[in-house]
Amino acid sequence: MIKLYFFLFLSLMSETYMHQNPKKVLFFGDSITEAGVNPKGYISVLNDMLLKNGQSHNYELIGSGIGGNKVYDLFFRMERDVLAKKPDIVVIWIGVNDVWHKSSHGTGTDADKFGLMYSDIIHRLQNAGIKVFCCTPACIGEKTDHSNQQDGDLNEYSKIIRKSASSKGAGIIDIRQRFLDYNTKNNKANKSSGILTTDGVHLNEMGNQLVAEWMSEQILQ
Repeated sequence: MIKLYFFLFLSLMSETYMHQNPKKVLFFGDSITEAGVNPKGYISVLNDMLLKNGQSHNYELIGSGIGGNKVYDLFFRMERDVLAKKPDIVVIWIGVNDVWHKSSHGTGTDADKFGLMYSDIIHRLQNAGIKVFCCTPACIGEKTDHSNQQDGDLNEYSKIIRKSASSKGAGIIDIRQRFLDYNTKNNKANKSSGILTTDGVHLNEMGNQLVAEWMSEQILQ
């Protein structure tokens, strides 16, 4: 009987500890992530999934996205906006502006510099004991006939992200490939937007839903 009570006590304490110490998952990125905390944004959808599955006490989801951010913005705000919050998991989703702003603003990021900074971000997070997941940039235009102006650069930067993640043992959520596959199947009219995005870049409701599902497959385990 004493052993039974002791076992029940340990079970209760374990459950209480889990409730008091949820895993902190921080989403680190640009305007797509900034909008992710809005109603029907992908972070909000993930929260809804946790509530539905009775897992909301196990995770605390934190959005840390700033519109216009590129890889060097993440690099320089990492201490204040990430490490200081002591997350258990960080999901990095960056790269669209590093490519997009080359033509639209003349302030993009060269591929070699992107790779160096991206790898160092992973390194510093892992050194702090944080589990890292890396997302490839989704799209700049949803056309499926290879006529989106930045397709080539997006593919190149996605390769850099995959390589950096693989070399450092970080998780990879290949949103770029998922978007390409989805649009190939569902964008028969070759639209530049309106399938998974509102404007070719920022997620619409379906885009947010799918991104949340793809992320949940790996980070909410």
